[in-house]
Amino acid sequence: MPFGLGYRDRRVVVTGAGGFIGSHLVERLAREGASVRALVRYSSRADAGNLRFVDADVQPRVEIVRGDVRDPHFMLDVCEGMDVVFHLAALIAIPYSYQAPGEYVSANVTGSLNVLEAARRRNVGRVVQTSTSETYGTAQYQPIDEKHPMVAQSPYAASKVGADKLAESYYCSFGLPVVTVRPFNTFGPRQSARAVVPTILAQLLAGRSELRLGALAPRRDLTFVEDTVEGIMALAACEAAVGRTVNLGTGEALSVGDLARRCMRLVGREVPVRVDEQRLRPADSEVMALVSDNRLAGELCGWRPRVGLDEGLRRCAEFIRAHPDLYHPEEYQR
Repeated sequence: MPFGLGYRDRRVVVTGAGGFIGSHLVERLAREGASVRALVRYSSRADAGNLRFVDADVQPRVEIVRGDVRDPHFMLDVCEGMDVVFHLAALIAIPYSYQAPGEYVSANVTGSLNVLEAARRRNVGRVVQTSTSETYGTAQYQPIDEKHPMVAQSPYAASKVGADKLAESYYCSFGLPVVTVRPFNTFGPRQSARAVVPTILAQLLAGRSELRLGALAPRRDLTFVEDTVEGIMALAACEAAVGRTVNLGTGEALSVGDLARRCMRLVGREVPVRVDEQRLRPADSEVMALVSDNRLAGELCGWRPRVGLDEGLRRCAEFIRAHPDLYHPEEYQR
């Protein structure tokens, strides 16, 4: 499936389209001229999630469909006639994975199996499996390249390892043209208060007298969402990436504590930080360091991150200021 002309008039599916990264990907694909089938999980409220923030000028190119990747028959219909499937649907909240690991296997492993099998049966030209840096566990060496062992330190990470291995097996066994992209810690507008960057910024912007956070020592490679989306699209269009797993990260990392101080400088407020026991992972489950080796993405498709951390944090703060109703105090305690 040559991509010499880019995404114009391509028929693409994005699973998890109502999520943080998914909504940005849908918007960018539509802006590039693709016809986007945006799959969001069905609910009685007909909630489209973050797709409500997609610019009105590209919405005519977006078809919202509601269902569940855990339904294999539904996925066969969704993938009919598609050129590319971008698979982002997943349960992602690590704390909840300790409480309901079976839900993560169902959504992330079985759901991915259904996507892969539907793509195979419908002869989809390219499948993008979206992984996570959490599959590496705490870095055994830094920066982490794609040869680093996968160590599942949470049920969430284990479910994503399983999904990635299924994608690998479908490439090796059936020749399904799969690309596995492994983003490091993506952040940006529309991200929920569950994640560390909006948790910090929302508390500061709400005028709280202290920050309540989890462990402060873990180091994370923070990649702005526009850069992650750019990498996903570039790797999907890259023939040399088929059958491979490719990191998307900046190659730099800072601790959660340092990130909090960076955010304080940005908003002009300095407050004490208190470690909230409810936000701590079990000791052996905490991933202490995630720093990307991003050279392969550059070699394969010329990708490199463009938005710096301070600029990305500024854009996040702007979004939170504009949408305070999305960031409720109870979210900070999860």
